[in-house]
Amino acid sequence: MGFSHIDKKGKASMVDVGAKAVTPRAAAAMAAIKMDPKTLELIKSNSAAKGDVLACARFAGIQGGKKTAELIPLCHAIQVDKISIDFQFDGEDTLIIKSSAKCEGKTGVEMEALTAAAVAALTVYDMCKAVDRAMIITDIKLLFKSGGASGQFSRNG
Repeated sequence: MGFSHIDKKGKASMVDVGAKAVTPRAAAAMAAIKMDPKTLELIKSNSAAKGDVLACARFAGIQGGKKTAELIPLCHAIQVDKISIDFQFDGEDTLIIKSSAKCEGKTGVEMEALTAAAVAALTVYDMCKAVDRAMIITDIKLLFKSGGASGQFSRNG
């Protein structure tokens, strides 16, 4: 099994999804941000100088997911039905961002879910960098996907 975005001559190419059936598609992804415990406390208490970090990151993540095809060159522009962003605090120094995306389409929404999580994480960094430039964005990964010819994937089985 080869890479879907490489043609027979070894050149990058966009996958032709024209003959594929429209089916329900869904995906979930995550990102984590490790930071100083004081920074996480600013986020929890909604005391950051730039405002509500989580609300801004949620909007940015949704917008980023919707604009995935503009950012990733070989992604198809798809009509996304829903993108959601949720946050969890993990210990005293980590924020977990979970995203989900769904659509009815000819191609999946994995990249939209991944982009949403990454953009939300970058927004948290941007909003908090004045107090903590040492933050580390980690663990951007696909958690789940369903639909399409390749079927279901779940990171945890």
